[in-house]
Amino acid sequence: MFQSYKHVHFVGIGGIGMSALAKWFLHEGVRISGSDIELTAMTHDLEVRGAKIFSGHADSNLSEDVDLLIYSSAVPETNVERSLARDRGIPDRLNFEVLGEISKSFSTIVVTGTNGKSTTTAMLGLMLVEAGYDPTVLVGSLVPGFEEGNIRFGKGRFFVVEGCEYRANMMHLEPEMIVLTNIEEDHLDYYRDLEHIQETFQTFVNKLQGNGMTIYNAMDAGTKAIELKRGIGFGMGIDTDYSGRDRVTEAGVQRVSVYRKEVSDVRMGELALRIPGEFNVMNALAATSAAMELGVPFETCRQALQTFSGIWRRFERVGVWKEVDVISDYGHHPSAIAQTVQAVREFFPGRRVVLCYQPHQHDRTKKLFSEFVEALPLADVLIVHEIYDVAGRNEDHEVSSQDLVKAIQAKDSGKKALFAKDFHEAENMLRDLVKPGDVLLIMGAGDIDTLARKLV
Repeated sequence: MFQSYKHVHFVGIGGIGMSALAKWFLHEGVRISGSDIELTAMTHDLEVRGAKIFSGHADSNLSEDVDLLIYSSAVPETNVERSLARDRGIPDRLNFEVLGEISKSFSTIVVTGTNGKSTTTAMLGLMLVEAGYDPTVLVGSLVPGFEEGNIRFGKGRFFVVEGCEYRANMMHLEPEMIVLTNIEEDHLDYYRDLEHIQETFQTFVNKLQGNGMTIYNAMDAGTKAIELKRGIGFGMGIDTDYSGRDRVTEAGVQRVSVYRKEVSDVRMGELALRIPGEFNVMNALAATSAAMELGVPFETCRQALQTFSGIWRRFERVGVWKEVDVISDYGHHPSAIAQTVQAVREFFPGRRVVLCYQPHQHDRTKKLFSEFVEALPLADVLIVHEIYDVAGRNEDHEVSSQDLVKAIQAKDSGKKALFAKDFHEAENMLRDLVKPGDVLLIMGAGDIDTLARKLV
């Protein structure tokens, strides 16, 4: 597919999903070029693989022989390279539209929902690899064990792909199975409210054809509104198709027994996870349920997970700084923050949790403001970096991270909560605040991860 194209140009090529798609075309033998505002390790990796990378956007980046332009949702229609492509009559496609075309060539399994998509996609992909299914897998993160990092090329019939719900982008995909992790209010710059989000997921679930099934979170309130023709539920300690019970957490590992409902509940065995948090148990249950419904034995699922150490920026232990364990995490929704802080306390019992958080997008911060005020003070010490401006999203700046800190302090005057206007200030605060034995959690979907890497 797409082999007829000789030279494909990517605008916004440094994004995690765009870079995976660029690798797809390189694998197909297509010449690749691309541009981005900032050059990163991701763009350097593509250069090593043979792509021509440009820093910044300009007319000169688009050579005469380009016959397809692919852009990310962060790139506006007015972008100089997109405008030039239209003038030349070069077709341009949203990256998710291209993914949708690719998905038609496979038995496609789409992992979607508000939280847990990347981890669940990686887990399920590894289970299918372990089972010998040789799947193609595309993840919105980097997976240890995948030579290409965020994509795996297989020769089997399955394509496991993360379905982004922002702007209903998952609607471009053609699923034969859907894994629905949960549904919460998010991306309220696009969706009106929770009901609008649920309506969109309902439309996506309705795309399933024939015997297509949805693996769903039976504990999630937001998912209960979705009507499922063939639904397979998973959950913790509840009566559903796949249930986890007797969860035990020790330092560095958590264990859970898995039961499947047949004539009666049948104990499949025990999963041991090296990543923390009940939310990761739910991710593992989602992946295990999907894999077993595809015919993978439980023992194979267990083996795939026993060495799984997590993925890039999902509770990633990046190193030690000043005798402090540093963890980088992509979480940017209030529920994800609360769950991750709780996970730190479980895996590092008795230790002080220092959270340095960078809100992602002004609109999200404004519309979920009260939820952030509840979640952020769960850490012992808090630094809130100024809000990350998302490229391609025009939004007002009525709210600042300073407003979050003021609201938190008004609620609890004894809480150690500070505002940092930039990385330099945040780093200086951390140097003053952290103590040997602390756990430093650096969170956010923006560029805050660079601070974590710098410290260690």
